[in-house]
Amino acid sequence: MAENNRAVIKLKEKFASSVIDVKEFRGEVTVTVKKEDVIEICKFLKENLQYNLLTDVTAVDYFGKDPRFMVVYNLYSIPNKDRLRLKAPVAESDATVDSVVPVWTTANWLEREVYDLFGITFRNHPDLRRILMTDDWVGHPLRKDYPLQGPGREPYKGRLS
Repeated sequence: MAENNRAVIKLKEKFASSVIDVKEFRGEVTVTVKKEDVIEICKFLKENLQYNLLTDVTAVDYFGKDPRFMVVYNLYSIPNKDRLRLKAPVAESDATVDSVVPVWTTANWLEREVYDLFGITFRNHPDLRRILMTDDWVGHPLRKDYPLQGPGREPYKGRLS
């Protein structure tokens, strides 16, 4: 069913080498793309397919796997009443991805939150600094290896499942 989605068809036509995976679960379509092409894909989605609302930017930590992180963009097309989830894998060794603030200004604080809580850096972000934790906070609390008792404690080194 996801393969018949208009956005998926257009993305596969224009960015065939960038689309890593397409899934549909309970009517929600998720497209996983290479992080290097996130800006161009987001511009295309906004300008050509009318995904004019970025509802959220978040991340997932797959501690113990490579790539460790997945940056997740939740998009909505108001004119078409259609949702799309875009995901980009990010390795722990290079936890950076381009900022989508030039595409959707709402990404500003959303990317700051991901930076603060996961430690993923957004290149070319206009004001990348902590937003929830204090400036002197050590670590990133939503990483799965963050110490359960807080900073200064031994990080969890066991198996998370």
